[in-house]
Amino acid sequence: MTKPPKLLPVIGWRELVHLPELGLRAVPAKIDTGARTSSLHATILEEFERDGEKFVRFAVDFGEQHERQVCEAVHVAWRGITSSNGETQRRMIIKTPLRIGEAEFRAEISLADRRDMKFPMLIGRSSLRRRFVVDSGHSWLQTPGMTPVKGHKP
Repeated sequence: MTKPPKLLPVIGWRELVHLPELGLRAVPAKIDTGARTSSLHATILEEFERDGEKFVRFAVDFGEQHERQVCEAVHVAWRGITSSNGETQRRMIIKTPLRIGEAEFRAEISLADRRDMKFPMLIGRSSLRRRFVVDSGHSWLQTPGMTPVKGHKP
């Protein structure tokens, strides 16, 4: 006898996500099942070692709010990431807890210049796999009190 499928939480095509170890809350993110790796808008400030482990210090700028958050994370790797226009960029990868709704898990995230994008963060399918079902017709399904609005501002 086969087990019934596990019911997964449903997320919309955009959600507010949290990166608690980085001190980032309510980051507007586009859910992108076509992208493999999640990506965060960041400016790399410095690479350094602490207790023999590689770290990166980077800034996350929220232009509309005119705020800058400086974060530190373990530097996992450099990886070639192919963008939607087919261009491959060498990007730094970090691994940090990511929370969407009630689900929290460690995610690999590339640090990239996303200043020309509508969303400072993109959630790729590696973070979604076996955790969520995406309903592309809705937004903010995992954001209590959020009403669907045009644009990405919560």
